[in-house]
Amino acid sequence: MDSTPQPDMVSGLLGRIAGPVPRSLFAVLAGTFTLRFSTGLTGALLLFYLRNLPAHGGPTVHPTVVGLFSATFFAAELVMSTPFGLIADRLGHHRIMQLGPAFGFAAVILTFLSTNLAVLGSTRLLEGLSTAASVPSILGFIAVITAGDELLRGRAAARFEGATLAGIGVGLVAAGPVWEVFGRTGFLLNAGVYALSFLIYRYGVPAEPGAAAAVSAPHPGLSRYLAILRSSHVWLLAPTWIAINASLGLWTSQAIFQMLKSSTPDPKFATQLLMGGFGPLAISAGLAAGLVVFFIGLGFWGERFKVYRRTTIIFFGIAGGAAVVAAAALVNHSEGMPALVRIIEAAVVIGGLFVLAGATPAALGMLADVSESFPADRGAIMGLYSVFLALGQISGSLIGGVAAELQGIDGILVATLVLLVIALVPLHRLRSVEHLVGGPTEGLIALG
Repeated sequence: MDSTPQPDMVSGLLGRIAGPVPRSLFAVLAGTFTLRFSTGLTGALLLFYLRNLPAHGGPTVHPTVVGLFSATFFAAELVMSTPFGLIADRLGHHRIMQLGPAFGFAAVILTFLSTNLAVLGSTRLLEGLSTAASVPSILGFIAVITAGDELLRGRAAARFEGATLAGIGVGLVAAGPVWEVFGRTGFLLNAGVYALSFLIYRYGVPAEPGAAAAVSAPHPGLSRYLAILRSSHVWLLAPTWIAINASLGLWTSQAIFQMLKSSTPDPKFATQLLMGGFGPLAISAGLAAGLVVFFIGLGFWGERFKVYRRTTIIFFGIAGGAAVVAAAALVNHSEGMPALVRIIEAAVVIGGLFVLAGATPAALGMLADVSESFPADRGAIMGLYSVFLALGQISGSLIGGVAAELQGIDGILVATLVLLVIALVPLHRLRSVEHLVGGPTEGLIALG
């Protein structure tokens, strides 16, 4: 395997997340960025398309249909991630990751060609399959090439999260200009980006060590995989990671919707400063600033895998999230407060977000550590990343809708804090068995 350091274009885009990586890992991260860019671009373009579907000869689209389309995407990812992980273990991670761009390519072509809601719904299924095929195989590949190297694993986990967030974020931002200039033809342009991702995976990612042996080995059978899923380490990590993803999901869906200005503001929430207080440009600027802070945090904590225990970083992240909630609650009720008070509250939000950023790569690193006990089944283990993510996002969206309906931004903040407490509950038990799944049990500055 080529370990020559390569200039990291993806890290340059993210604001330089940590030091050099092997060329094969660089290719995987570059493919991740372009693939997630296409995912974000497709999702936003589809919303514009659905809103204007009658102008293209299609029916009027109701909000329930939009919600069903979103659920279809996450359901496909949830159900198929583990099967694709199993297939990747059998046929090679570098082969299966190529299916992700292929599914996405088919989805955007069908979207361009059709105004039929059933067909458009099937494209969300294809997009979900794209994520389900690519993420477990990519993470399985990363787990293989970072085995035995704590620093590289930390960098890889942080960069994967950064490439994913940056790709989706840039895709969402690009969707508006692409729709304004190209309209429906933007889906065809996006097909070209999916093709680029395929070429990166096809020619830039080599077969990992042991891939040929995995193909020729007898299939281990269903009982083997049930044993993997029964691993106590996996399910101790599950509630923590699902709850963290759910708390983040609250803010990437309902919170943004509630913060947008409305022509008919609800007088029930008139005392909440953040309710309906911002236009789209202000929301975009806030998201951009938050992403920059999050990327810096990813880089910082990704370099600390040899210093802190995984559970220590997750604990810090949960504490940082709680600080964000507390400061945001004060901001939400700071009408009439001096500007200096709001600046201090904003500083706490920024600091908390920086610390919170460490939780996701630490959880991802721990999942990779669990895969060390199942070296022939890394794709199956790493496929749980998508399962936990989808469960968290679906839960966060549903909980956020109820909480916002009852108490607006205050309700979302309370729900976030409850989810963070739930994430904290199994962490002590997980910490007691951390030494059994790899990773540093006593870092230079580890707690306990």
